[in-house]
Amino acid sequence: MIVNCIHYFFVGGKVLKKKSIAIILSVLILIGIIIFFMFFHTNTAKNLKIGNNTSSQEIVDYILNISSYEAIVKVEVESNKNKNQYILKQKYESPDKSEQEILEPSNVAGVKMSRMGNQLKIENTKLSLSTIFENYQHVSDNSLDLYYFIENYKSDQKATWKEENDQIVMKTRQEKEEKTLWIDKSNGKPIKLEIKGTNKNYTVYILYNEVNILK
Repeated sequence: MIVNCIHYFFVGGKVLKKKSIAIILSVLILIGIIIFFMFFHTNTAKNLKIGNNTSSQEIVDYILNISSYEAIVKVEVESNKNKNQYILKQKYESPDKSEQEILEPSNVAGVKMSRMGNQLKIENTKLSLSTIFENYQHVSDNSLDLYYFIENYKSDQKATWKEENDQIVMKTRQEKEEKTLWIDKSNGKPIKLEIKGTNKNYTVYILYNEVNILK
């Protein structure tokens, strides 16, 4: 854009009028200001320190800009056929590295699923993988990850959030699933995530027992 503007300063060896030059410079300055505020807003959201004066909008922006975290979560899956509970340890590092390990129940404890881009690696060859996927089909699904909710929310033009008592409730619907995330306003940390299958009758409840947002 700058090169094009410089080109317009000279047309057939004639210098443009001062008024035209002033307009062009004003447009360039305006673009620079917009870029600066976009950069400043993104970095402020990433480095936000939650306090009494933090607005709900700032907390929502903070959540949407999370790029690395660790969490211990309790997961409950309800369907027409059965109901399963387990505890997972989750890790995520932007842009596409995630890890999920089953801590409980004991019969599948130690199974670890690592993702790097589109590659999925499953560790713990002592256990029957077919049993894991039969009884815990959602364990290998990255929809349990907080970052997957964030990506869905960002791409959903109809995504919403609202204040509810001392919490912020964020909602998004995508890929035949409706997802709701509750956030503690006092510290900006996730409390629970609910995933409902809109076609298949199942609900997944994720309770964040521990969550450490690294950046």
